[in-house]
Amino acid sequence: MPAFESRKHSATEVDVAAVVVFAAKGTDGIELGADAAALGKSLRVDLAAELEALRFEGKAGQVARIPTRGRAKAPLALVVGLGEDPDVHALRRASAAAARAASKDSDLAIVVPGDLVEAPVPGRAEAVVEGAGLGAYAFTTYRSKAADAPSLGTVALLGGQGCKHADVKAGLERGEITLRATVLTRDLVNEPPAGKRPPALAKRVEEIAKNARLKVKVHDEKALLDGGFGGIAGVGQGSSEPPRLVEVSYNPPRAKTHVMLVGKGITFDTGGVSLKPSSGMTTMKMDMAGAATVLAAVTAVAELGVKVKVTALLALAENMVSGDAIRVSDVLTHRNGKTVEVLNTDAEGRLVLADALAYAAESEPDAIVDVATLTGAQVIALGNKVAAVMGSDDDVLAGLEAAAEATGEAIWRLPLPDEYRDHLDSSVADLKNIGKGREAGTVIAGMFLREFTADVPWAHIDIAGPAWDDSGDGMLQGKGATGMGVRLLTRYVEDLAG
Repeated sequence: MPAFESRKHSATEVDVAAVVVFAAKGTDGIELGADAAALGKSLRVDLAAELEALRFEGKAGQVARIPTRGRAKAPLALVVGLGEDPDVHALRRASAAAARAASKDSDLAIVVPGDLVEAPVPGRAEAVVEGAGLGAYAFTTYRSKAADAPSLGTVALLGGQGCKHADVKAGLERGEITLRATVLTRDLVNEPPAGKRPPALAKRVEEIAKNARLKVKVHDEKALLDGGFGGIAGVGQGSSEPPRLVEVSYNPPRAKTHVMLVGKGITFDTGGVSLKPSSGMTTMKMDMAGAATVLAAVTAVAELGVKVKVTALLALAENMVSGDAIRVSDVLTHRNGKTVEVLNTDAEGRLVLADALAYAAESEPDAIVDVATLTGAQVIALGNKVAAVMGSDDDVLAGLEAAAEATGEAIWRLPLPDEYRDHLDSSVADLKNIGKGREAGTVIAGMFLREFTADVPWAHIDIAGPAWDDSGDGMLQGKGATGMGVRLLTRYVEDLAG
């Protein structure tokens, strides 16, 4: 992650490898921002003509390189396209494109645009920081050479025309917090499975929580068995590394609202005895993305000082094949006393979440939100850019939708129709863990989870597709973990504080 700082320099005075300004795609050609036009004037070039000669149209993420010919301290100016009718989300993506276009390990200056984007200046600066930081992200822990990976040294934010330095600095500081949290999630999800088996990951979470001055409690395998967490214990019993339930708490003074965030933390998923094909396991180190997301969100909320009590529950287990693994037709007893017939051991995420949700409901919080890479059906329905959301409370759902709109992390509401409840009926237990064939898989999984939320307002976010990107988009996202949901949850909790 690059270092960020705000400077009062002009675009020609800042001593960096490249300085970035923005342009949009207008109806009649390139729409130069006021900052880009001013830079062109200072460089004594017809910037619009230069850009036309380079066939630059202002498309989203398009980058034009303009030499400054000694008329600025930065030898290169990057003009980055925002696309048509740009908003703050376009600015975030364009800033990521700028970071990827910059020379490796160099310093970069980005002019927070004074026009083109209708948003408060702090919001624009925040988007620039998030975009540049995520665009420069690469997971290189296990690479001896990473010549193809993006990286930056320092990113300096300059205020564009009409932008107050104090507003730029405020947006930068907030953007750094949400960026660090998103990067934390990406790092945890990208970590190979051998490095984050449940006990090891629980210890890592303890360190993270303590560094963030958060209270942390780890329920080990004995505590899980004694406490009636049959789902987490059952899923984890096939592994030589036992499961954990980790509780991370942020409790600020005078908080009047309590939110529980619950995350699925399957550190590796073979499918159990309902074994996945080998190709289906290649990305299963990401099956703990929900747990990483709620952990990162509570650290961000704490760093921002939001006056809302937040408890994150990370249900950690490794779904392995062994002589001790749960079998198809086994019955598990969950924390709230409900029994579940396991008809597919590869539908394990809902089993660990069921215990965590029941445990969360016991505290009678104002809301519970769970996040999970739960169903392949979500990917089929909504792809890898839009998460599914469903729940029992319209206010919680509307709050999440508003947060999604504000952060650009897309979600789409799905129903939980009572007519489908019989899909979960079992002849030997209270419930079964799968529905009828391939029908409404994401919805049925949501209905299963609802059975463990008591009467607490609750919502479920399925990030099976958006948590991971096999190819990357050349801007915000490289190949691998995305960190989707961290900024959304953080904004949701902030909005609750008013």
